Order: sequence, then C-alpha cells, then structure tokens
Amino acid sequence: MFQDSPIYDRLVAECGDVPTQVRREAERLSRELAVVLPPLHAPGQGPGAERPPSPGTGWQRTALLPGPRPQ
Repeated sequence: MFQDSPIYDRLVAECGDVPTQVRREAERLSRELAVVLPPLHAPGQGPGAERPPSPGTGWQRTALLPGPRPQ
C-alpha cells in the first residue's frame, strides 16, 4: 500500500500495522455477524430483488426558519 514510505515503515515498526489489524478484525466481525444476523428481506422478496425506497428518504424541510413565528 505505501511503497517507499520511510515514515509509514517507521510507524509500522513502532506501533504495528494498525490498518491491516483493523481490516482483519472488521472482516472477522463481519463473518461473525453474518452468522448471527442473516440479511433481512422484506416478505415476498427474495435475495437480490430491488427494494422500494423507504418513505422520507428524500430531502424535507421540517424545521422552522429563525424569526418571528406566525400565529
């Protein structure tokens, strides 16, 4: 990943290869979670079917603008 990078090499020597350790741990956790929490599917939809968009996923103005409030 970082070829010819003495700073990175020095950090790896001092602290270990943290990005690689994190990646391995994330992959391990992902495998464990796949066993415990199988992918969710809506009723009547098989794996690979396209899911309809959830309501409210677009931009919505819900807050009031600053200033006097109309009554």
